[in-house]
Amino acid sequence: MARSKTSSQWLKEHFDDPYVKRAQAEGARSRAIYKLEELIERDRLIKPGMTIVDLGAAPGGWSQLARRRLGDTGKVIAMDILPMASLAGVEFMQGDFREETVLRELEAMLGGQKVDLVLSDMAPNMSGVALADQIRAMDLCDLARQFSLDWLKPGGSFLVKLFQGVGFDDYLKNLRADFSRVTMRKPKASRARSAEVYALATGLKSASR
Repeated sequence: MARSKTSSQWLKEHFDDPYVKRAQAEGARSRAIYKLEELIERDRLIKPGMTIVDLGAAPGGWSQLARRRLGDTGKVIAMDILPMASLAGVEFMQGDFREETVLRELEAMLGGQKVDLVLSDMAPNMSGVALADQIRAMDLCDLARQFSLDWLKPGGSFLVKLFQGVGFDDYLKNLRADFSRVTMRKPKASRARSAEVYALATGLKSASR
């Protein structure tokens, strides 16, 4: 089947993208690693000894970088409903974190401890119907936020990808009620035309579990 004009344009843009080329050259799992890298540098997001959970981790770029930055200290747990090739020093759980069996497995991995940082670069498969896609994207963000409230230590941090549109302002309002500080970021590696931004919420006010 012949590719559509839009599809061909996307492929050209993708393969001409300097971050895609850099990821390929450096053996990174995705270009998204450079978004997190900028945030780590700017906000000192990762510190030695931290326990980090990466939601929607596949193909593993963020977990790969988090593990590298932690060195031999701390713990990185990657979670996704999709399979992910193994990464040295990263514990991977395949499953839906809304399910009780998955959460019990996570609890066992953590040894009853809480988490310092939750990362979420999750996004739905886009249908092209803008409103429906936005609602589905915000639903995922809500799930990630609730996970962070349940599993972060008091004072912990949460980094989440958001899409500007319906539900965005209310989501930020809720984050600001839960965390001491919420800062918006648009990494250079995030395509300029994309509606995606990142919210960094630090200083969880209280833990709900």
